[in-house]
Amino acid sequence: MAGRAKRQASCTCSRDVGLLLMRLGIGGVLMAHGVQKLFGLFGGGGVEGTAAAMESMGFEPGRESAIAAGVGETGGGALLALGLATPAAGAAAAGTMAAAASVNWEKGLFAMRGGYELPLLIGLGAAGLGLTGAGTLSLDDATGHVLDRPWLAAAAFVGTAGVATAVIARRNQVLARRADAAAADAEDSAPAE
Repeated sequence: MAGRAKRQASCTCSRDVGLLLMRLGIGGVLMAHGVQKLFGLFGGGGVEGTAAAMESMGFEPGRESAIAAGVGETGGGALLALGLATPAAGAAAAGTMAAAASVNWEKGLFAMRGGYELPLLIGLGAAGLGLTGAGTLSLDDATGHVLDRPWLAAAAFVGTAGVATAVIARRNQVLARRADAAAADAEDSAPAE
């Protein structure tokens, strides 16, 4: 019996350290990308530069899109790293990464071809943490899981899925409208035969 209890305690400790490492890694990368967007740190464009990039990618209005992406990444990443409100943090980060993945969807999976590999990996990792929980080495555990309830996870993921779907659909409409306008301009400027 004592050996079994010791193995279980060791397994639990390993699990919690593993969750902590995942939270720190995923949360840290998200925060770094978020502060690039919001404050121009680490070579980022800040809100204005990110807004222009967001507009060029079809996310309109650009400024509001830049702020939403920056807050989703910075806030979601910080909460994941701390292990606080983990379901909401994981959902917010996953939703933000779904929109990011949509930008490079046509290029395929692999990052070396400009694909969606990185946002997919970060988004799935964040979602997994949101569903699994932060473990005992977290603020969720320290606060008695006040912000880590099953109903909160369900609400956060359903809400985020709805918002991410709407944002991606809106982007697709913007891109389709731009393509139609470009085709009309090309037709108008074509030489008459």
